[in-house]
Amino acid sequence: MRHKDKTIFERLSDLCFADHYPHRVLVLRSRSVPQREETPWHHHKKAQLVLPLTGVVTSYIDDKMWLVPPRCAVWIPSDVRHSNQISPKADVCMLFIDATDLPLPEVACTLTITPFIRELILHLHGQQRYEESDPTTDRLVEVLIDQLVTLEREEFNFPIPDEPTLNRLALELIARPHEKRTLGEWASDFAMSERTLARMIKRHVQLTFGQWRRQLHIVLALQKLAINMPIQTLSEELGYDSVSAFITFFKKALGKSPRQYRIERWGKE
Repeated sequence: MRHKDKTIFERLSDLCFADHYPHRVLVLRSRSVPQREETPWHHHKKAQLVLPLTGVVTSYIDDKMWLVPPRCAVWIPSDVRHSNQISPKADVCMLFIDATDLPLPEVACTLTITPFIRELILHLHGQQRYEESDPTTDRLVEVLIDQLVTLEREEFNFPIPDEPTLNRLALELIARPHEKRTLGEWASDFAMSERTLARMIKRHVQLTFGQWRRQLHIVLALQKLAINMPIQTLSEELGYDSVSAFITFFKKALGKSPRQYRIERWGKE
């Protein structure tokens, strides 16, 4: 009997359930959950691919926040702690993959998903059975794995260190990305010198404060562009003095304007 659709979160009462099935690839789909959903921190033996068809997924993987806009997917390797936050009314596929002996990434990353892979995943979801193996489906799974190995990898993430001071600072930056406070002002809040805080960020994040904050702005900008937020509104939310200043920042970081990027990536004006 083919499984019925339920939300991922109804199926994940046991978040390691996928490890109990022998399937090399197990596909789940969550559609139109009215409120934002978030899984608790967990890990499992099977690797995981998180693919939003519509809406936005934010994955917290070890010490980083990963953006997962449409037409991308985040790859979570085996036994890596993570939590997935899914926007309301999103349509999301989650694949659990036995990556043993496969040349798939050993660290988390964002993968660009081709239309062919997207349709193949949807087809597998419709055909897959929990109770028994099907030779035709098994052959399609091998095709999918061959395609996944070749995908382009990108870095849409924002580091969130475990170090208490920097963890607090990261969460403050996420909560108020529009603030223009200087490193010295943040250092004063933490009762330390600007130089000490700068060194701490460089040691734990491997970025300067300015680079770290710009990385957050890129992650948030891509997230908002994916849900078709007007560029004017987006520039205001991120604290830019003008739309042109935001466009200049975005183009310098990604090589094209926000509008061009949104059309090419998601087919939206």
